[in-house]
Amino acid sequence: MMHFNANETTIKKNLLKIVKFVDGDGIILEDIISKKEFEVRFLGIDAPEINYCNKIKQDEKELQVPAALLIKLGYLSFSFLKDQVNLGDYCTLVQEQNNLVDKYGRHLGYLILNDGRVLNEIMIKEGYAKPYNDVFCEMLPLYQEWNLQAKNSLKGLYSLVNRF
Repeated sequence: MMHFNANETTIKKNLLKIVKFVDGDGIILEDIISKKEFEVRFLGIDAPEINYCNKIKQDEKELQVPAALLIKLGYLSFSFLKDQVNLGDYCTLVQEQNNLVDKYGRHLGYLILNDGRVLNEIMIKEGYAKPYNDVFCEMLPLYQEWNLQAKNSLKGLYSLVNRF
């Protein structure tokens, strides 16, 4: 269940279908009316990368964790995400007015599944993503709290490493 502040302006998009998984914090959706596809980056969370790229080099340096291990963790996160939903599932995207797209043009938002679960929350609570602290979003304080609980309980990726 989503924990939104009533004062925060949000945009809700319904009638969306999951058509492709990108990585542990990204997905491709299709608007079933217009048939247009677009990429969504889960707002407020960050999962390890699955490819060698500039971000993995940066994470390797900052975290002092080898890129190869980070990529393995990225694939574990990606696999966990794919276990939560199926291609073809319908969902709702909720976006914060001040965080609609990132610098790469990807839509930012919270992905709510038909059963009411929120993928962003699942990824954090189960230890397969961490809070993305570089951009403030409404859920960030809760994500930080849930991340600490996952880390202390050695859930998900925290069963293998103490930071990612």
